[in-house]
Amino acid sequence: MFREYDIRGRETEDELNDESIYLIARGFGKQLRGAGVTEAIVGHDARGTSESFHVQARKALLESGVDVIDIGTVTTPMSYWAQFAFKTKGLCMITASHNPAGWNGLKLGMNLSSTLGPKEIQNLYAIIEKEAWASGEGKVRTEDIKDRYIQDIINRAKFVKKLKVLINTGNGTSGLFAPELFRRTGMVEVVEHFTNVDPTYPNYTANPDGEKMMQDTGAQTVKNGCDLGLAFDGDGDRLGVVDEKGQIVWPDRYMMLLSRLVLQKNPGAKIVFDVKVSEALPEDIKAHGGKPIMWITGHSYIKAKLAEENAALAGEMSGHIFFADDYYGFDDAFFAGLKLLEYVSAQSKPLSELIAETPYYVSTPTIQVQVTDEGKYKIVEDLVEDFKSEGAKMVTVNGARVYIGDGWGLVRASSNTPSLVLRFEAKTQEGLEKIQNIFKSKLEKHGITAKWDSSGH
Repeated sequence: MFREYDIRGRETEDELNDESIYLIARGFGKQLRGAGVTEAIVGHDARGTSESFHVQARKALLESGVDVIDIGTVTTPMSYWAQFAFKTKGLCMITASHNPAGWNGLKLGMNLSSTLGPKEIQNLYAIIEKEAWASGEGKVRTEDIKDRYIQDIINRAKFVKKLKVLINTGNGTSGLFAPELFRRTGMVEVVEHFTNVDPTYPNYTANPDGEKMMQDTGAQTVKNGCDLGLAFDGDGDRLGVVDEKGQIVWPDRYMMLLSRLVLQKNPGAKIVFDVKVSEALPEDIKAHGGKPIMWITGHSYIKAKLAEENAALAGEMSGHIFFADDYYGFDDAFFAGLKLLEYVSAQSKPLSELIAETPYYVSTPTIQVQVTDEGKYKIVEDLVEDFKSEGAKMVTVNGARVYIGDGWGLVRASSNTPSLVLRFEAKTQEGLEKIQNIFKSKLEKHGITAKWDSSGH
């Protein structure tokens, strides 16, 4: 359950339950106290177990001598926003983000716009193992942040013309806030789709990195004659986009438009992105006067790199988008959606034409190959050594992005699941298949012959 930058587990007797949540939060209370942090934001998403887990986490922090600002049911970005609103470094958000029903987890932070990294997660585990708790009597206060949050972010977007937008929240927590937020701009006609909250996810997992949610968003966008469609994941920190024709605009494509928006105001700004993106993104950033920086996949890593480089914008192929330009530097899908609408509303062309004018490669979606949690890192290490011995050109900040012919292939270990993450791209379909076949034959040497799954589930 203790992953690279958050904690995720199944809602079961031997994984996440009231008792284990209490112990994790007690350990986190010790970490906070050790870092001199005596106050924490506590919020939760709308999953079935989240409310009772929230109660246990709050209790544990109070018993650790940490004061709690209880913000109730919110999206993860709203919990980050609350840290700034109340000048509070501590954060305990109960959420499993985009995971399927039956999962839950925690995102924990000890500083603004920052979540625990691998070493801090390991340290937390060690505290729990030793039961080395801090003790005290914290105080609790309750805050309703919805209206303040909505007003703050809609004030930061400027629309030239009105747009009709399909909003799909996939029965996740975002449905409690997204329709009202976009309507309150006064410039967006909202068409709602699956905005009622249902933690069983009866239609599909609220995950815009998966094709099921995005294909449905596209179909509904066309059916309702919308200018574009926006899809949000289970806790509101990932954005999916479709154009007016229902075509999926993957994050590395719409990131080009967001980069242009940022570079209009900040010429020469740095823009950070993860190793999974299309080569078209750095090309377009350079063409518009920006400085592209490729970095490790994972919201904690990208967020940290954004701050380190003093960059204006960062984004991941999974749909996490971080604005430091006129925002707080954390991943907020509502804010990213507003800024994309701002850009589109100022153009005379529809989204499909704007995207058609950007550099183009043939690419695959993200592909998951099931392996074991124990074996995934070793497989990647072996593949890196294999490609190195052949003298391949590679970027190895996170797994291996290997340049072959007119394209590249990527293999990295998933942070959240027992799987390898692959992606491929080339200028031609023929080039793409050639690269995929090279990777397939190398994986077969490791006994991996399973079907590649690009659904994101």
